[in-house]
Amino acid sequence: MTNTEQRPPASGPARPIALITGVGRSIGIGAGIARRLAATGWDVAFTYWTPYDRRMEWGAEPGAAASIEKELAEAGARTAAIEADLTDPDAPTRIFDEAEQRLGGQVTALVLSHAESVDSGLLDTTVEAFDRHFAVNSRASWLLIREYGLRFRGAPGTTKDTTPGTTPGTTPSPTPDTTPGTATGRIVALTSDHTVGNLPYGASKGALDRITLAAAHELAHLGVTANVVNPGPVDTGWMNDELRETLVRGTPLGRLGTPLDTAHLVGFLCSPEGQWVNGQLLKINGGAAS
Repeated sequence: MTNTEQRPPASGPARPIALITGVGRSIGIGAGIARRLAATGWDVAFTYWTPYDRRMEWGAEPGAAASIEKELAEAGARTAAIEADLTDPDAPTRIFDEAEQRLGGQVTALVLSHAESVDSGLLDTTVEAFDRHFAVNSRASWLLIREYGLRFRGAPGTTKDTTPGTTPGTTPSPTPDTTPGTATGRIVALTSDHTVGNLPYGASKGALDRITLAAAHELAHLGVTANVVNPGPVDTGWMNDELRETLVRGTPLGRLGTPLDTAHLVGFLCSPEGQWVNGQLLKINGGAAS
């Protein structure tokens, strides 16, 4: 696991910390979410994995992590870019350790926008490809959510006991705010229902849905909400012209989704105004038929 240089801390009141996975390209959905959260008052740690982009048809974007960090810092955010291989079961713990150490606090919002996505169907998917998709899209997501749940103890100012000195990964001193209806923690996972011709991707994303929706119930006592967002078709450079035209024709609003469309919804879910939305699978696709 490697990281880029931390940006200087922003001045002013303390900002909550968001951890966003899958921010490897400046035109990607993850980067759009990072920009939105930075602009609305969050410090941002994010992960990326260059070898994945390198083996995909769009290729790796040189300097993307540093460029995204610069944008976020210009919006007032402290940042921590962390390169991490999510096929490694130990990666989630190291990611949280690094995010907390470099940004000086606990993660309040966890946004899962990473993905392994290599097209193959029922008959031509290999065992290796199937296992890799589930390792990244399902297992890593579970481990990240579990790590979040083990560490989260309420946002600053909402805990009963704010005794300092807690070591990440150990039992902390603060206890969750137990005010009925209070929700300060956020988990948002990005999913897809594209399974035909994309079997391991769609199936592993389906497992991600169930894991995240379980968190809405199992982590409720911590004051955490958990929701799944299906952005629908978003053109981040992977579509050809024929597919793009077909998808536009099938969307009542006559265009494709953009990373900013998804970012607006994620930003709302992470805001205080979004705390009553919990345990939902939300589609944001301009009315396109499934």
